[in-house]
Amino acid sequence: MNQKNHNKIPKRNITGVLVCDKPTEWTSHDVVAKIRGHFRLKKIGHAGTLDPIATGVLVLLCGKATKLSDKLIADDKEYRFNLLFGMTTDSQDITGKIISHDENPPEKTKDEIEDVLQQYRGEISQLPPMFSAVKINGKRLYKLGREGKTVEREPRKITIHELVLEHLEWPRATIRAVCSKGTYVRTLCNDIGEKLSDAGGCMETLVRLRSGDFTIAQSHKIEEIISWTPEEFEDKLITI
Repeated sequence: MNQKNHNKIPKRNITGVLVCDKPTEWTSHDVVAKIRGHFRLKKIGHAGTLDPIATGVLVLLCGKATKLSDKLIADDKEYRFNLLFGMTTDSQDITGKIISHDENPPEKTKDEIEDVLQQYRGEISQLPPMFSAVKINGKRLYKLGREGKTVEREPRKITIHELVLEHLEWPRATIRAVCSKGTYVRTLCNDIGEKLSDAGGCMETLVRLRSGDFTIAQSHKIEEIISWTPEEFEDKLITI
């Protein structure tokens, strides 16, 4: 079917939840727009943004399920990420402008890293990064960050329920975290790196394993989703 005829198809009003495994380099909005257009959906949104660098659980809400967005966004999240030691950037991940880079940062042991991780478990204060959607005086921080500006931000209380060092192959550490709404894993990487060494660190990769009760095991790749017929898409929706 050509695009002209596709656009003549009435928009479909269906309700339910679908868990997508967001591909890297896609924004959360890209995923929503792709599925909205492909299946001619009247109403679709998501329950928690993932940065373009991230992959994993993106909870898509269709129809009346969009009313649950605020409730689902408030759920705890689980992530697995790689922390790259020896590099700092303005965005606190490897996609940003490099501020400093030590190709051979002083090596740290598992015990030394564990001692630092312990300081970030439980309730902590976290300063929102400049490259974030937080608003200051009505303007998104990431817009100011792109202009090279830095403004005063207020630290926010977050809770890190679990912070587990799963693997260490210097200068990379693979860490799993279970955390509350509003946690910036990029900032967690930056802060851990800064606490551990003058060489610092930044987030290299990020996978969201779980958002509330929705897990990566339930997720579908975008290529799989768009291969479905409209009827198959509706059958795959989770009723909540």
